[in-house]
Amino acid sequence: MNTLKIERDSRGVAMVAMNRPQVHNAFDEAMICELIEAFRDLGADDTVRVIIIAAEGKSFCAGADLNWMKRAAEYDEDQNREDAGQLALMLNAIYACPKPVIARVQGNAFGGGVGVVAAADIAIGVADVQFSLSEVKLGIIPAAISPYVIEAIGARYAHRYFISAERFSASEAYRIGLLHDLASSVEAMDEQIAVLCNALLANGPKAMESAKNLIQAVSHKSIDDELMEDTIERIAQIRSTPEAKEGIRAFLEKRQPNWVKG
Repeated sequence: MNTLKIERDSRGVAMVAMNRPQVHNAFDEAMICELIEAFRDLGADDTVRVIIIAAEGKSFCAGADLNWMKRAAEYDEDQNREDAGQLALMLNAIYACPKPVIARVQGNAFGGGVGVVAAADIAIGVADVQFSLSEVKLGIIPAAISPYVIEAIGARYAHRYFISAERFSASEAYRIGLLHDLASSVEAMDEQIAVLCNALLANGPKAMESAKNLIQAVSHKSIDDELMEDTIERIAQIRSTPEAKEGIRAFLEKRQPNWVKG
């Protein structure tokens, strides 16, 4: 990987760090392709239990790389469609990853960087970072990131920040749902993430994957017979799996299930 730094620990926690600090970790074609590859590979690796998306340097992600934008300015509509398609695939690789994904937001996030934060399952940021959905300043729109950002903050706040392109604080990001938690410093954030990783590692890996799928299946759906039947089928299927049987046995026997190390 030329644009990412990937580290794993013995417990199954993988850190994927965007590693272009000289350009504030802005996206270009190479980083987008490497993020797709990294999340697909880690998502398929049974030894990986939790993934942290992070960044090197003072910024989390400044959105699109200027040189990439210069090249894109000369693209025709078909080339732009293909280019946008890769960005959409990258965001979905994060969002649809079967492993829990935590965004470690140590610095500012603008444009597509906000999309990465929104695509993660859980996002924790330092209290002094700032955010902006700045696309309209450039005469474009935050189209590829919009499904994830709107799911995170709701349509009402999207109306404001998609249209105004103003910067907003970490406390505002927390208030509107983009961040789940705030930390007073990078060190405090890493302590919070360590506690969160411990909580996630105590859970059934396949159960967490199924829980993510459940959210996507149920969210914004009408509570009707079809939806109820779907949820009944999901719980019936998972209760019959070896993981569920082991988890219930471990609970009844007052011991740790076999997926908990140590």
